[in-house]
Amino acid sequence: MGLYPQPNKWQCGPFALKHGLIMLGRIVNEKEVSRIAGAHWWSGTDEIKLSNAAKAYDCELKMLRRKNALRARRELLLALKRGHPCILCVDNWNHWITVVGAERGKFIYIDSREEPVVCVAEWKSLKRRWIYREVDEDDPTQIETLFDLHTLVPKFRVKSKAHFSLKSARYLRRPENRTFATHWDEYFDDLSYVCHPRTPLSEKVFPMGELLRRHGTMIRSQVVFWHGSVKPKELDKILRDLQFVAATYDFVVRRDDEKRAIAAISTMLTLWASSKRGVGAVYGNR
Repeated sequence: MGLYPQPNKWQCGPFALKHGLIMLGRIVNEKEVSRIAGAHWWSGTDEIKLSNAAKAYDCELKMLRRKNALRARRELLLALKRGHPCILCVDNWNHWITVVGAERGKFIYIDSREEPVVCVAEWKSLKRRWIYREVDEDDPTQIETLFDLHTLVPKFRVKSKAHFSLKSARYLRRPENRTFATHWDEYFDDLSYVCHPRTPLSEKVFPMGELLRRHGTMIRSQVVFWHGSVKPKELDKILRDLQFVAATYDFVVRRDDEKRAIAAISTMLTLWASSKRGVGAVYGNR
């Protein structure tokens, strides 16, 4: 349920919708999305099936068609500015991707056919994939260019909205972060019990990065002491990834929950260390 490639050629639609929902703070299973959408190996998923699946998750998939590239780009940027993930049918309407951000003339999108799935492209490259050409019904001598934009609009109050910048996209594209991206949903779920989404009314809160700046060394050294065979740099990687997800969704820690957060993160790291290296007998294991 994280950010990883699709296992076959026909599940790109459910994966694209799943990635859009991840941006809205909804972690869903692509198998469930496929079942709801009625995706199948011989027909894949069309926009009608995806729209029906989006409704099941309390979202609306709004379709907008433009015949001019500049207008299509303008509509795409406007939707992203509003915080709405955009699902595009690309490669001659044979594949679905999810555009999740734009920065400095580049577009950040998630393509489940690629590895890593988080991609960055300039407008020229994205336009080349997005454009669809067909014969004009009114004038068979003319070719129409079409840009279909499917905007995922939530009907629920979004509490945790992800923000992918160029910097974060490049971080996720690093080979050493493939496992982290694959288990994105686990990081999100664990942090949801430790942190809270920032709101305009949030007071006496601080980001996860500040918590780790204050107590990260203590947490790491304590877990290393408890387990013994875990290296500090391994724990540093987990802490960086936790901080990355928290920053992506703008999760914060309430000042009154600071000690609870320290205990929770220490427990999470200890469980990770135990699952990775195993645990011997403790206190005689009686």
